[in-house]
Amino acid sequence: MRKYEIMFIVKPLEEEATNAVITKFENLINNNGGQVDKIDRWGKKRLAYIVKDFAEGFYVLVNFTSVPATILELDRIMKITEDILKFMIIRIDE
Repeated sequence: MRKYEIMFIVKPLEEEATNAVITKFENLINNNGGQVDKIDRWGKKRLAYIVKDFAEGFYVLVNFTSVPATILELDRIMKITEDILKFMIIRIDE
């Protein structure tokens, strides 16, 4: 198992809807053989440029341990989720 971190930006939604999106991806990691180590909610920030007609987004950083197959599924689901503006998955070298 390897350590990863994912940073994603959720489009500005109500607090409950934002929490639902974060929980969705937390459950996705846990259900596919991974373990979430830490979730940092950075909050709503102004974007450097307009993304999908939004000037603000809710930033989230998740540190987790997982097998590489989970990353493929996470990437696939992130791409088709409309509430995600941008995301980046990085493997942390030890």
